[in-house]
Amino acid sequence: MTDDLDAAFKPLADPHRRLLLDRLRERDGQTLTELHGGLAMTRFGVMKHLTVLEEAGLVSSRKVGRERFHYLNPVPIRRLYDRWVSRYAEPWTRTLTGLKDALEEESVAQTQPRTPVDEAVTPPAHVYRVFIRTTPERLWQALTDGELTRHYYFGSRAESDWRPGSPYAYRTPDGIGLIEGEVLEADPPRRLVTTFRPAWGPETDGAPTTTVRWEIEPVGAACQLTVVHEGLDIGTPLGRGMNDGWARILSGLKTFLETGDPLVIGG
Repeated sequence: MTDDLDAAFKPLADPHRRLLLDRLRERDGQTLTELHGGLAMTRFGVMKHLTVLEEAGLVSSRKVGRERFHYLNPVPIRRLYDRWVSRYAEPWTRTLTGLKDALEEESVAQTQPRTPVDEAVTPPAHVYRVFIRTTPERLWQALTDGELTRHYYFGSRAESDWRPGSPYAYRTPDGIGLIEGEVLEADPPRRLVTTFRPAWGPETDGAPTTTVRWEIEPVGAACQLTVVHEGLDIGTPLGRGMNDGWARILSGLKTFLETGDPLVIGG
């Protein structure tokens, strides 16, 4: 197992950390106070476990105003999954785990109240973070060059001049648009902000236009890539699909830049 996968795997052995990940899976973007509520742990204990999870890349956090919000980062978990689950087994795995989850959620829905949300502060909808052994310039090129995006963005090519105010799109080889939007900010090789409108099928009809921020920060011989998708509602089937899609895209991007080969699931 590679070092980054090993770093993500070890913290999962602790039941308290798994519980915190479960709580973030139920409702993403919670503060320390919200996560601590109702748990048989001290506030300091919760904070220590969150630090371990964040260092392992399993949780990301972002400060908004005076509050720090925590998010389940699915990218390392997706990479663990990709390593051992065959592409042929995946449809069956999804079907059986989906059935199990649906039955269990139905049985507890009426007995498990949701944690109240502070409406005064609106955190980003979801934050994804991944470390990639590459340079900022090479990472920026991988995000904006259609010849490279096709290796990790579901086979689609990015098309734009990437200037503020310009349109952009991700298109399949036969020209069908998967994602469309407008470039809001471009500061190569550090920051890219766009609107985001899914357009890949009937299930996206009427989907709201949201905002995606790509932030690149050099960290030694690697780059920390943070993707903030504002307005993404992972409580809907479309939102859950896009959440899984981001994990696949970022996992594939990391594999491609570090190995030169597209990500292949299973053997």
